[in-house]
Amino acid sequence: MLDIATDARGLARVVLNRPEKHNAFNADVIAELTAAFTNLGRDTAVGAILLSGNGPSFCAGADASWMRESATLSLTANRADALRLSDMLWAIDRCPRPVMAIAHGFVFGGGVGLVACADLVIARSSARFRLSEVRLGLSPATISPFVVGKIGASAARRYFLTAEDFTAEEAVRMGLAHVHTDDADDQVDAWMEALSQGAPGALADAKALVRDVTGRPINATLRARTADRIADRRASAEGQEGLKAFTERRKPGWAPQ
Repeated sequence: MLDIATDARGLARVVLNRPEKHNAFNADVIAELTAAFTNLGRDTAVGAILLSGNGPSFCAGADASWMRESATLSLTANRADALRLSDMLWAIDRCPRPVMAIAHGFVFGGGVGLVACADLVIARSSARFRLSEVRLGLSPATISPFVVGKIGASAARRYFLTAEDFTAEEAVRMGLAHVHTDDADDQVDAWMEALSQGAPGALADAKALVRDVTGRPINATLRARTADRIADRRASAEGQEGLKAFTERRKPGWAPQ
């Protein structure tokens, strides 16, 4: 249900491959995505990961038959099922490699959650986003920490409640996506070029840093922690090489020569 391949640049492409179902996910897809991002995050040959969907849509959310099955489960089993979905989103969100995503076609429900967990997001003109859970008598509970973290409380109050469609342009405006373009390959290439200039460990730390400081009060504790982090980076092998390369006016060892 996933196609995974890594190119010579270290870009790992993870492609959702259930085109006949608009790449809606079920228990198997959730398990495969969790394993894929966990394993790719540990692979030192991987510089970045690109998540996309085969066929007419990126991801239309949860598979209808899987949702019907969930209605027959006990409360305990439903909680376990929801936690597996949360674990998948967590694996993408916390992956130490930069994660890119290309959104097109239907991006509904949990598909919005997938996009929200990516670091760099392209929205094609065809993309139609929808947080439709309330129309099914549900709420977007499991994806909410990731989605609200991306689009903010104000936009979430609107789209969680109305389940209105919104466009690629609106997704960019609210911060869910970063670029609206149909030249996705060119944008991916540009991002890969930019990412190749950064040290792998520094990229992972910078990604974690955003999470760790967001919403925190700027007090003595936070300032001390951020001072510790930059001190650790300066003392690291990457930091030493980067600073040495800068003073010697050459490219650092991790950058393409």
